[in-house]
Amino acid sequence: MNITVFGGSQPREGESAFEEALLLGRLLAQRGHTVLTGGYIGTMEAVSRGAQEAGGHVIGVTCEEIENWRKVAPNRWVKEEWRKKTLIERLQALIEGCDAALALPGGPGTLTEIALTWNLMIVESLHRRPLILIGDGWQSVFDQVFTKLDGYTPAHQRELLSFAPDVQTAVKQLESWKVAG
Repeated sequence: MNITVFGGSQPREGESAFEEALLLGRLLAQRGHTVLTGGYIGTMEAVSRGAQEAGGHVIGVTCEEIENWRKVAPNRWVKEEWRKKTLIERLQALIEGCDAALALPGGPGTLTEIALTWNLMIVESLHRRPLILIGDGWQSVFDQVFTKLDGYTPAHQRELLSFAPDVQTAVKQLESWKVAG
């Protein structure tokens, strides 16, 4: 499967978030999955590195708008680059190009990626696929959404999101979905 991994650009080598992302990339590649990331630094670099070092194929979806905003280039672990002009085109490629999406901790960009993927599945513009949010941060965020804005998110929409406390659990959930799906 093509697995998109969303996550923040802040983690650096040696930090626990970077190591967790490195492990996720490795676990996905060991199971034969192709990994898609935003292609740059932080989580994207760690996942790409883990996958590539485990013999997996890594696709980095990059864009001019990001590179104009922050002077970055694709990380060295990207083996295939899908270059886009705009951030919107980049998001579309990451979302539509995957069979499943996993989200590591991150900020507004990661939240945007989660929300857009989720909403496209809600309106059935995107076929149902695993959308697994990793870490207690996402669980807490969405618990607040579900509690404080209860009437706006019916159960059948909530069921499109899965939560995993760590990357090992997320990969097990992904494999279970693959078998059941």
